[in-house]
Amino acid sequence: MEKITAIIPTFNEEKHIAEAINSVRWADEILVVDSFSTDKTIEIAKAQGAKVIQREYGYSASQKNWAIPQASHPWIFLLDADERSTPELEREIKEIVKRGTSHVAFWIYRANHFMGKRINYSGWQSDKVIRLFKRDLCKYQDLKVHAEVIAQGSISKLQNKILHYTYTDLMSYLKKADRYTTWGAMDRVEKFKKTNRRIGWGYIVFRPLGRFLRHYVLRLGFLDGTHGLVVSLLSSYNNFMRALKIWRMQAGETLYDPFKAQTKDTGNQKEK
Repeated sequence: MEKITAIIPTFNEEKHIAEAINSVRWADEILVVDSFSTDKTIEIAKAQGAKVIQREYGYSASQKNWAIPQASHPWIFLLDADERSTPELEREIKEIVKRGTSHVAFWIYRANHFMGKRINYSGWQSDKVIRLFKRDLCKYQDLKVHAEVIAQGSISKLQNKILHYTYTDLMSYLKKADRYTTWGAMDRVEKFKKTNRRIGWGYIVFRPLGRFLRHYVLRLGFLDGTHGLVVSLLSSYNNFMRALKIWRMQAGETLYDPFKAQTKDTGNQKEK
């Protein structure tokens, strides 16, 4: 039976890292890929028996592509710190690896929780990510946001889900939204340069509106109650902010990477 390395990327995840590690103790190696956390993430990870490696953070895909070749084993199971594996998922993965498979990667659906409630609709019911894959045959797209695995071979899907405990409070959501909408705008500006496309008011108005209607109406967000309304509105807000940032960047305004500003500020505070 081939062995499995669990990879967990981190930055200041002291609230999550112990439970994330505990949920993947079935892996043959646990590799925490840290972006120089300033809290107790590293201390906790080492106490839990994980191997810790560190690299300055550029963006998610770059960090993961750097980490993947450093895994000791041919199969990778990648887990974010706010996610959890389950016993059912563990059994399914072990069975696949034990019997062998012609597939080189697997989609895994996620059961998402938002601010204390399981979200069953709101566009999240079809949320899936490639998280089990062959180390030497897969890598992430070179995108700053929403990068997915590129596989040199066939991809299948698993039956059991990853538990995803996303955003427990508003401020953490808004901070991450600032980061991701900036990165998303940077990706889109580069893409639009190839066709000399420039956006106008229609892009800024109608895309966010369409996003809200899609999540709240077409994807049944109203069935998730107040949480569904909030999820749908925040999705529209993200779309609006990304469009606004694209518009400003195309006008010549420079936008800075919020993550690098955050890590710099954190480091300065620590030195004091």
